[in-house]
Amino acid sequence: MKHFSLPLFSGSRLTLLFALLLVPLLLTQTACADSPAGQSATNNAAQTAANAAKAAAARKRITDNPLAPKYAPKGYDVTIVEYFDYQCPYCRKMYPALAKLRASDKKVRIVYRDLPIFGDASVEAAHAAIASNWQGKHAAFHAALMTVPGKLNSKKIRQAADKAGVNWARLQRDLKVHAKEIDALLDSTRQEAMMMGLTGTPALLIGPYLVPGAMNYEQLTKAVALTRKYPDGNAPQS
Repeated sequence: MKHFSLPLFSGSRLTLLFALLLVPLLLTQTACADSPAGQSATNNAAQTAANAAKAAAARKRITDNPLAPKYAPKGYDVTIVEYFDYQCPYCRKMYPALAKLRASDKKVRIVYRDLPIFGDASVEAAHAAIASNWQGKHAAFHAALMTVPGKLNSKKIRQAADKAGVNWARLQRDLKVHAKEIDALLDSTRQEAMMMGLTGTPALLIGPYLVPGAMNYEQLTKAVALTRKYPDGNAPQS
C-alpha cells in the first residue's frame, strides 16, 4: 500500500459514508424499483431503514472498539476516527490542527486508529503507542511520536517514549502480554480501511462522513459543525 495525498477539502466537500454499505443499498433500491406496484414504496422504505441501522452498527464497531485509544470528553456529541501512520508527513502536518481542535472543542471525541503503511518502523511505533495505553500514556506518547523529526527507528521511538514519561519496562511487558489484542486491533483497522476504499493516510471518519486526506483547523471545525447540523449523513455536497 502506497501513500497518497489529496487536495485539502473545503467546508462541506465531504465523502458520504452511508453504511459502509453503499453498493448493497443501491442494489436494494434497484430491486425495489422493479417490484410490483404497491409493494415498491414499502419495501424500499423498509430496506433503507434496515441499511441505515446496519450503517449505524458498522460505525459503532469502528468508533467503540474497546482496544482503540481514545480521547473521550464527557458529553461529547461528535466522534472523529483518525487513520494515520506516525511516519506519514501529512499526518504529522495535520497533528497540530487535531490537537488544537481537541483543546478548543470539548465535545469532540477522537479515536486513534493506527494504519502503519510506511514500513517496519511504522509498525513498531504503532505497537508501542497502542501498548502505552495500558499505562495511561497514549496521549503523551502519541504527541511525542507525531513530532519526531525525520524517519522513525527504534532509537527514536525509545526517545519519544522517554519524553512522554512512558515506563519502558512496563511497555515491553504490555507488548508481550497484549500482543494478540494489539495485532487484532491493527488487523481490524486494516480491514476497515480496505472496506472504505482507503489507499493511504491520513483519513478521517467524522460522524458518518469520510474524508480521505488531510484537513487544516478551519476545515476541521467546519466539518464538525456540519456533522452536528447533519448527523444522519445528509449534508449537502458541494
